[in-house]
Amino acid sequence: MDESRHEPARHPALDYHEFPKPGKLEIRATKPLANGRDLSRAYSPGVAEACLEIKADPTTAARYTARGNLVAVVTNGTAVLGLGNIGPLAAKPVMEGKAVLFKKFANIDAFDIELNQPDPEKLAEIVCAMEPAFGAINLEDIKAPDCFIVEKICRERMNIPVFHDDQHGTAIVVGAAATNALRISGKRFDEIKIVSTGGGAAGIACLNMLLKLGVKRENVWLCDIHGLVYEGRAEDMNPQKAAYAQKSDLRTLDDVIAGADMFLGLSGPGVLKPEHVAKMTARPIIFALANPTPEILPDEVRSVAPDAIIATGRSDFPNQVNNVLCFPFIFRGALDVGATTINDEMQLACIEGIAALARVTTSAEAAAAYRGEKMTFGPDYLIPKPFDLRLIGVVSSAVAKAAMETGVATRPIEDLAAYKRALEGSVFKSALLMRPVFEAAATASRRIIFAEGEDERVLRAAQAMIEETTDRPILIGRPEVIEARLDRIGLPLRPGTDFEVVDPNNDPRYRDYWETYYRLMARRGVTPDLARAIMRTNTTAIAAIAVHRGDADSMICGTFGQYLWHLNYIRQVLARDGLHPVGALSLMILEDGPLFIADTHVHHEPTPEEITAAVIGAARHVRRFGLAPKVALCSHSQFGNLDIDSGRRMRAAMALLDAREPDFAYEGEMHIDAALSPEIRHRLMPESRLEGAANVLIFGNTDAASGVRNILKAKADGLEVGPILMGMGNKAHIVTPSITTRGLLNISALAGTPVAHYG
Repeated sequence: MDESRHEPARHPALDYHEFPKPGKLEIRATKPLANGRDLSRAYSPGVAEACLEIKADPTTAARYTARGNLVAVVTNGTAVLGLGNIGPLAAKPVMEGKAVLFKKFANIDAFDIELNQPDPEKLAEIVCAMEPAFGAINLEDIKAPDCFIVEKICRERMNIPVFHDDQHGTAIVVGAAATNALRISGKRFDEIKIVSTGGGAAGIACLNMLLKLGVKRENVWLCDIHGLVYEGRAEDMNPQKAAYAQKSDLRTLDDVIAGADMFLGLSGPGVLKPEHVAKMTARPIIFALANPTPEILPDEVRSVAPDAIIATGRSDFPNQVNNVLCFPFIFRGALDVGATTINDEMQLACIEGIAALARVTTSAEAAAAYRGEKMTFGPDYLIPKPFDLRLIGVVSSAVAKAAMETGVATRPIEDLAAYKRALEGSVFKSALLMRPVFEAAATASRRIIFAEGEDERVLRAAQAMIEETTDRPILIGRPEVIEARLDRIGLPLRPGTDFEVVDPNNDPRYRDYWETYYRLMARRGVTPDLARAIMRTNTTAIAAIAVHRGDADSMICGTFGQYLWHLNYIRQVLARDGLHPVGALSLMILEDGPLFIADTHVHHEPTPEEITAAVIGAARHVRRFGLAPKVALCSHSQFGNLDIDSGRRMRAAMALLDAREPDFAYEGEMHIDAALSPEIRHRLMPESRLEGAANVLIFGNTDAASGVRNILKAKADGLEVGPILMGMGNKAHIVTPSITTRGLLNISALAGTPVAHYG
């Protein structure tokens, strides 16, 4: 055992790989196998039908098998991470990890395949023989120059994408980072001098990519452990290095670094010295990508060039060049169009997609994953973070488009915009379901006031509203605090320009607001002094008054505090002219579809009339999502079998609904399993008026409704949209403290929809 390894980090890493079961992968069936009928379809004799279809038309393999979403991660273990030639068996944890990244970031299934074959030509033969099994091949951790041989043979013989990630993945991310670094420094690819150390697979691939981006061949100076690669050098040469040989009498890194605009290091620790950096041009670009110790540490660079633009391969420094920004998404786009290869145009599209994404406001999800880091485009933020969920939509759709335009797509996508939305929906669980709401909200520009305007989630939601909707945010808070937090988290918003601010401490409408509140509450125990105090300190009440006076169209509150506390002030100010809260409706987005739950917050023990109002309100809101409401009234009593309070109230509500003859399906009272399972319900009530599974569950008390909501969030990975406050004419919504920025954006879209669109 290597005693030099850091023990505190070692044991948790080993435990991670061993428990609760060894390894990081498992295989799961995607089709039911519960009875003889399933077995006859999954295997003999039914499987023969799929076999014959594929024999007649090989392209149908993507329809009837997993091949179209299956990648082989292949290695022989000859160049594994920074560990070197550790062999295929020891490389298996790395390859399993790569497969996990494919699944996590792009929902691509991958098998890790470790081959005990050091000969590159024989290795290529094995890989080529696997073509029927996979939709694409990801070559990994094969030493140079063998990796060039393997890839060349495989790409020539195979009719599916073959991608050596150590080469091309690194090159793509370097290309994206360099694109943005040059934009910041005001330089161009065709005029810069590049000095590179490291003539391995990644280093050569990066230089090849930089040439495709416009760098001139004569401006590239490649050095390795023996010094400059020059014409006539015989020591440790290969065709890939020879392509960059300079006709020069210079021999060392120190000789060639003078006047360089960019240093590209893929070699080893300490190769670049501060005195080398001092010889480079003003505002040098330093990509020191050796792991775990870079060619030079950022502090050393800044000691001689404070304005340098620096990237490394490490996550504890800004601008980590990480292949995960590329490979899941380039494979996703390639697989989805049935590409026969990954060509230059697809790689360049990947570069532009990654680079462009860094230049726009960072996503709230990435900010949450990297809390405390400032992620605003600039010298310390050249490329997105791996957990930026927008990568799949932007990059994969760009890759798919390039594949189609260059004629290598065998299954072209007709509607790229819809494809991009589908990709976004695969990571933003609410995206597709919320689309009808966003489209309805786009028909008008409404003013949405946020009671907790200093909250970071609210600030990010305001930014997203400006980018994605026509609505205008109004934030309640202290301007100096809002500005400081915007600067800290790196959002380009400015109070008074991008959004309106209501300052409780100094707003010209203060007198009008407290007088309005006093008039509304004068005979309900509120004195003028109390009204003044509330309008200075209670942001929920301030937001409600703003809506009441017409200064805003809808309010959102509740990012902290108790739901009923906020509801009290909404009732005081806005529950008039026929408006009153009838219930809180939570949309839970689950793996098998959406499920609406009410009443989760408003009426603890609703009366039959309140249950009826909640049912009608829920049905109206369900239609906003483009869904047909199927409502189940839930109780411990089932179709009259128990004489209990909730059963009696539910049966009374059913009678009230029957009298109103609503135009949607409803049934009750029943257990939750009967609501969700047509088979169970049919056994109990064969003539049930509800067909299929219910998509709305109405409960007889908030304990049950809120409990189901929380269980679905905690144990079923349910994503909540809402709660939606029903009955208030879309003038107010109260969220809960656990809400995310995406959740706030969703509720703002609901608030931004004119009431006329409710259906």
